[in-house]
Amino acid sequence: MDITAVNPAMNAPVAAAPEIPPEHAAANRSVVQAVKAVNETGMFGDNQLTFQRDPDSQRMVIQVINPKTHEVVSQIPAEYVLRLADDLKRQSPCNYR
Repeated sequence: MDITAVNPAMNAPVAAAPEIPPEHAAANRSVVQAVKAVNETGMFGDNQLTFQRDPDSQRMVIQVINPKTHEVVSQIPAEYVLRLADDLKRQSPCNYR
């Protein structure tokens, strides 16, 4: 069976991951190790601390997540703050960062 005829998107080229400078890679490893260490302490009970980049604003977001329900218990900056900053950026000729 030829599945490429069914889903032509499967033939789309895969974009290469952006090159990360060595100093940033080392910093990323440090953050990952720190988050793992915090999660292992049980400081947040059954919840887990995560760091991730917001796909819209490209800003770092810290979240406390319930791993059973995948509910975001707490987030910094809050979702409304990210959206407010995005709205301000779109309305103003200045570039807020």
